[in-house]
Amino acid sequence: MLFQRIESEGIAQYSYLVGDSHEAVVIDPRRDIDVYLEAATFQGYRIVAVLETHRHEDFVLGSVELAARTGAEIWHADGQWDYRYGQAARDGQTWKIGRLKLEAISSPGHTPGSMSYLLYDSGVNPWIVFTGDALFAGDVGRVDFLGEDRMAGMAGLLYDTLYRRLLPLGDEVIVCPGHGAGSVCAADIADRSWTTIGLERRYNPKLQFPDRDAFVLGVARKLEYAPYFREMERLNLEGPPLLGEMPLPKPLSAASFASQIESSVVVDTRMELGFGAAHVPGSLSIWLGGLPGYAGWFLPYGKPILLVQEGEDPSPTFRYLVRFGYDTLAGHLAGGMLSWNTAGYENESVPMVPVSSLCRLLDSGEKAWILDVRSEDELVSHGSISGAHNIHLTMLPERMNEVPKDGPVYIFCASDLRSMIAASLLQRAGWRNAAVVLGGLIGWNSTTCPIV
Repeated sequence: MLFQRIESEGIAQYSYLVGDSHEAVVIDPRRDIDVYLEAATFQGYRIVAVLETHRHEDFVLGSVELAARTGAEIWHADGQWDYRYGQAARDGQTWKIGRLKLEAISSPGHTPGSMSYLLYDSGVNPWIVFTGDALFAGDVGRVDFLGEDRMAGMAGLLYDTLYRRLLPLGDEVIVCPGHGAGSVCAADIADRSWTTIGLERRYNPKLQFPDRDAFVLGVARKLEYAPYFREMERLNLEGPPLLGEMPLPKPLSAASFASQIESSVVVDTRMELGFGAAHVPGSLSIWLGGLPGYAGWFLPYGKPILLVQEGEDPSPTFRYLVRFGYDTLAGHLAGGMLSWNTAGYENESVPMVPVSSLCRLLDSGEKAWILDVRSEDELVSHGSISGAHNIHLTMLPERMNEVPKDGPVYIFCASDLRSMIAASLLQRAGWRNAAVVLGGLIGWNSTTCPIV
């Protein structure tokens, strides 16, 4: 038998490769599909079907790509919507994979037509259920994607899915959800790497409500909605362009790079210290590992993207960005900032202040406007700085008018990485007074502005 869980970094998305007797299916594949092809080919399997649990909002599915490369059939959920590819899976539909069987289970709530897929072992015993975004370790799927006016109705559907379709499968059944901890598709996913129906029945806080009304009241919450979700919804209905026809971003000389800046967005994926020391004017700082979590909040669609990076291999950046439908990658700066500087072009920098220096400044009586870009959950869990102004990083573009321009602004987060994103956003918008505080919460020791 073949079984593999593939995690997409940064969005904690899980997809699954399941096979037997040299035939395999993929559940909720990501767009860069080589991982599935390599795993299946290495063990002598042929991918014959792709199953989707729902129309995803946080990444581009790779179903169309896999079908083009393997000839696999695509079965999507949410059959009530106008898909341009594949066929709609039906409640109770089954697929034979060697000695194994998969059965579709209608699981509405996160979306109106979500599907789970129950895997039976060779003895026809329920074994593993792939729940998509209906049930996670420690949480359940969010129900706000169709708008606040439909949240209560969607939460009621999700309750029925959980208590009538999934929990009755049996405590011994393994749960394989669509996401792990850190996903934007639920607020409180636990860090259990593997879980079961029984563990969730006992430990999942969202399964402890006394009745349906209490469940609806408890889970019908409006969560942050990233601007790129709409583009994901469109691409996952229409099907994205094939990556096999898309070349990697080409290396550009400093002169060629400079000539395209005005019509493009420049994204610098180096770490925060390198960006702070020197960067191409007007560029946006998102370190490479942060692209999955933050590119969709700050990068527009339909505009060419120019890259500044460490090294000359653009494939990691390409992989991260195409998962979110950023296909217009115009090229990367060959030779990095060294080539930019040796060609004589101007650069910008961001002041950086050790956290101990800022604390001493405050304790000496100096005034300082502190911008804390952590989330509300972080403030509750780890404490806030007395007197600091909290604007969550994802909300900063909408609330820049709250940040003063007439005095120094010190940007603070748990470390330095998100602070540098914030500094680059402000600098691009005309602020010249923002400094990044290096060291974060661990190094904070001000007595005048303590952590409370």
